[in-house]
Amino acid sequence: MESRRLFSTESIGGRAVYKLHAVTVAAGILLVLYYRATSVPAAGEGRAAWLGMLVAELWYSVYWVVTQSVRWSPVRRHPFRDRLAARYGEKLPSVDIFVCTADPHSEPPSLVISTVLSVMAYNYPTEKLSVYLSDDGGSVLTFYAMWEASAFAKHWLPFCKRYNIEPRSPAAYFSESDGLQDLCTPKEWSFVKGMYDEMTERINTTIMSGKITEDIMQNHKGFGEWNQEITSRNHKPIVQILIDGKDQKVVDNEGNALPTLVYMAREKRPQHHHNFKAGAMNALIRVSSAISSSPIIMNVDCDMYSNTSDTIRDALCFFLDEEMGHKIGFVQYPQNYNNMTNNNIYGNSLHVINKVELSGLDSVGGPMYIGSGCFHRREILCGRRFSKDYKEDWNAGIKDKIQENIYHIEEKAKSLAACTYEHDTQWGAEIGLKYGFPAEDIITGLAIHCRGWESAYNNPKRPAFMGVGPSTLAQTLLQHKRWSEGNLSIFLSKYCPFLFGHGKIKLQHQMGYCIHGLWATNSLPTLYYVIIPSLALLKGTPLFPEITSPWIAPFIYVFCVKNMHSLYEALSCGDTLKGWWNGQRMWLVKRITSYLYGVIDTLRKLLGLSKVTFAVSSKVSDEDVSKRYDQEIMEFGSSAPEYVIIATIALLNLVCLVGGFCQIMTSGWKLLFSIFSLQIILCVMLVISSIPFYEAMFLRKDKGCIPFSVTLPSIGFVVLVFLVEILAPIV
Repeated sequence: MESRRLFSTESIGGRAVYKLHAVTVAAGILLVLYYRATSVPAAGEGRAAWLGMLVAELWYSVYWVVTQSVRWSPVRRHPFRDRLAARYGEKLPSVDIFVCTADPHSEPPSLVISTVLSVMAYNYPTEKLSVYLSDDGGSVLTFYAMWEASAFAKHWLPFCKRYNIEPRSPAAYFSESDGLQDLCTPKEWSFVKGMYDEMTERINTTIMSGKITEDIMQNHKGFGEWNQEITSRNHKPIVQILIDGKDQKVVDNEGNALPTLVYMAREKRPQHHHNFKAGAMNALIRVSSAISSSPIIMNVDCDMYSNTSDTIRDALCFFLDEEMGHKIGFVQYPQNYNNMTNNNIYGNSLHVINKVELSGLDSVGGPMYIGSGCFHRREILCGRRFSKDYKEDWNAGIKDKIQENIYHIEEKAKSLAACTYEHDTQWGAEIGLKYGFPAEDIITGLAIHCRGWESAYNNPKRPAFMGVGPSTLAQTLLQHKRWSEGNLSIFLSKYCPFLFGHGKIKLQHQMGYCIHGLWATNSLPTLYYVIIPSLALLKGTPLFPEITSPWIAPFIYVFCVKNMHSLYEALSCGDTLKGWWNGQRMWLVKRITSYLYGVIDTLRKLLGLSKVTFAVSSKVSDEDVSKRYDQEIMEFGSSAPEYVIIATIALLNLVCLVGGFCQIMTSGWKLLFSIFSLQIILCVMLVISSIPFYEAMFLRKDKGCIPFSVTLPSIGFVVLVFLVEILAPIV
């Protein structure tokens, strides 16, 4: 009966209206393509440009169809935590939590330990919680911060649970709260905050000095693992149990048990490829199997702290549901950022992806694994296939949790984190996260789905995880280059969802996976669309039907209705009107820069001209940059080649618009405007969206403006384009 279910599933309303909208848009697209194919001009009258427009619009049409797979019948899940408590009480499975960090400079240890403390403080039996930090930088500074956090946890965890505070990241809590709204006394609040501030100051001072003092190193045996020969890319495996959750002598300041806390830096050697985050996750799976071996594994990025203390219990509602739980391989939560500006200046809010696309995937087999905020069954990460008669042993990992000597456990775990351990094994292929792709999370989730498992998506009103999103244009472009490149690499490999998923998952599910897989390929038609129509306007070559022609109707209808629906989605998901406009600008910018570079780098890798790399997005910005971000002023400030592309396109469209208007004014306003109306509108919109770029080139004087070293070559490229156009005009 429905009353016995631990979670409910409801369809999101308005689907009949949406399907009618989609059908009319599809009809409009077909009319546009028919007009393009049957109205090709003669040679010498813009035929090549016209056919290029046909190819670009054909691709946009295909991609639009792919995006419909997640908008046809989205669903929403609701876990029933009270039913879970009534049915199981505290007889719940143990959980291993993985936190990954890679660079103490890009990901400050003070940020990392706030995430670690937030997941240690879950409202969950502490003897069933084990928290692991993978430090791929192998830094003694990060280990020092973890040692400080292990001591502070003895005060922080009981404080959180005594007053049921949220969120349980100390950095987030103390930045949001003054303690007056909590049940604790101001004196106690100030005492705990003072402890946290002192700890943070000690950590930051140590980070700035770059070394650990001798008196600190004597406080824990783990500091002895580091010597002068260790570097981030060349060091032995390090595993240190900072808190032994089964040791009855290790308790908080109220006498309660603490979760197990483990630091791991897997071995790295220059001659062995370490496979980036996927390699770190696989090492964590093995190391945790020797220490706690919990049947549920949660992983979270180091900057994505827990924002809700009952998230584990919510996730278990899906795994422990008697009717559907046995089918669910993992439960995915969305990524949310707590540092977004009011109007989403860099388009990083992910609201539509979180509330529309992932919900739509949930109705056709489940959301993809997005690398953070995800709960997995341990056995499916180890390659297990779905079978109807399989039953999970939820008691695994409890009885044997750290029974033997800690030293022996650490030594055994170190052998599992050795760089040679995976040689001649199936790790990275059939076991653990897959290797060979920057988007290891996506391909791992696809493989899990293709082994017969489903996944569930939970997007609660109060976000389960909050993180730090990119706060500069450079960080945004780097992140999207990595995402688009990784997803395109998968699409062009044997793991292409249409090939690898054929006969294993639904067609809609395959299409849903391809939405992000085809992000990068939108770069080429977008570049064409923002350059050729504007040049054709300047040259007097029409590429759209006249305003008096009935064929202009499908062009206007598709453009207007698609943008109106995009606006509706953005507003209904929490964006502002200006935020939606900023998002549209950023999609254009990302397509002509990040996605273009993603295509180029992917092709170079396929041709063997380069190797897979992974760049860590910095979580640090200086004070001036942060101030401009809060004021929603776009940040440039360097001579990056991406900025040259942005400035060139902006200047090209401005010159074409001015030149086109001059021709119209001198050659007959009514006639030429009738012929070039859509090209003028397109060019005007591109110029309006480029206003922040013109300001950054010519009006701003701050350090975040576009430097002259970018503006000058951009002007040169625009001049070169016009010289080429004069010598070889659009045909």
